Amino acid sequence: MSKATQNHSNGDGDVLEVEFRLERSAYPFVRASAVADCTLELAELVPRGDGRYAEFFNVTGADPDRIAALAAEHEGTEVALVETYRDGSLFEFLVSGDCPARRLAELGALPRTVRGAAGRGTIVAEIPSEADPAGIVGTFLEETPEATLVSKRGKRSMGPLLSEATLHRTLEAQLTDRQREVLQTAFEAGYYDWPRGCTGEAVASELGISSATFSEHVHAAERTLIATLFNEQ
Repeated sequence: MSKATQNHSNGDGDVLEVEFRLERSAYPFVRASAVADCTLELAELVPRGDGRYAEFFNVTGADPDRIAALAAEHEGTEVALVETYRDGSLFEFLVSGDCPARRLAELGALPRTVRGAAGRGTIVAEIPSEADPAGIVGTFLEETPEATLVSKRGKRSMGPLLSEATLHRTLEAQLTDRQREVLQTAFEAGYYDWPRGCTGEAVASELGISSATFSEHVHAAERTLIATLFNEQ
């Protein structure tokens, strides 16, 4: 770590923003950017059940079939093409194995930027004030030897995982009535806050449906919202 990095502090901010760099990494978003000479950028990170996370990546400059094949080579990753648009595509990577963004989320940080370009990975994450920033950063660096802490700085606030503006932009036009009800109930209950304000089981109970039905509706709604977001750009 450089002296410049060491001199940064959390200050009076409510959250600590940290940036990591990954070089020559085997993680799919880094490796694919090198092998396919493309750019991968995280659009959304959504927790699933059983410790899995859905990572929606925007990919530019590469054939979708090649990206799917490269990501599928990584153990613990399920790949699905969500949408193709303009000069790129949107993928859902369902990860249950080794993944730096997933690990940071498990430790208590919120990955805001996850980007792979030219074989170099960048992760910018926010750590809430009630967490242990030093512990989270230390554990992550110990477990991820190819990662280097580039910078850290204090910030005043931490936004929700899925913004209300993005939610309401397509509620009426793109979602079914049931999907809209499920997604809005989850949003208002704090399901998309970070740290999460309630579980999917709790939202399902409030709606009077099973957890499986809740997951089916909320996953379909999330995919519609994210695909629509990229179509509008």
